[in-house]
Amino acid sequence: MAAGNGLASLGVEGASAAAHALSLPAEEYGNNPQLEVMWAMKAYQHAEIYFNLISSVDPKFLKLTKLDDKIYSAFRKDFEDLNIQVLDPELLKSAEAKEKWRPFCNQFEGLVEDFNYGTLLRLDCQKDYTEENTIFATRIQFFAVEIARNREGYNSAVYNAKKQSSKEGQS
Repeated sequence: MAAGNGLASLGVEGASAAAHALSLPAEEYGNNPQLEVMWAMKAYQHAEIYFNLISSVDPKFLKLTKLDDKIYSAFRKDFEDLNIQVLDPELLKSAEAKEKWRPFCNQFEGLVEDFNYGTLLRLDCQKDYTEENTIFATRIQFFAVEIARNREGYNSAVYNAKKQSSKEGQS
């Protein structure tokens, strides 16, 4: 992921103001374009950190939350056949999909902080975050899919590619 301007470009005061603004209830804002930009920057920063993490540490050993086991078992119980290697956006965003995801997500309300907070999710787990490979999802959807990708070995491709390029760079 290329380093962008991100929150660092806001400076300490601007980043602090952005963090405070993003912690307030949505009802206080309506459609505020400045808030949307701040959200996008925060979501991008989260995506960048996560991608760097799975590039640097074998994803099979990552623990994303205290509830990884519960999230994973509930996810695979409700979505046992979902192809997580390359996600179909319709299986996340269609009206039918939203009806199936809603009870799954809501069971983590009060258990996973900001469970319904918006975040970015890669469609193809072997690729980086790009405009074409990214979809908007809730935090609990992100955790469910990425915990499954880590445990089932799909994110290892990112880690192994980075490890391989590091070895080639040392040669």
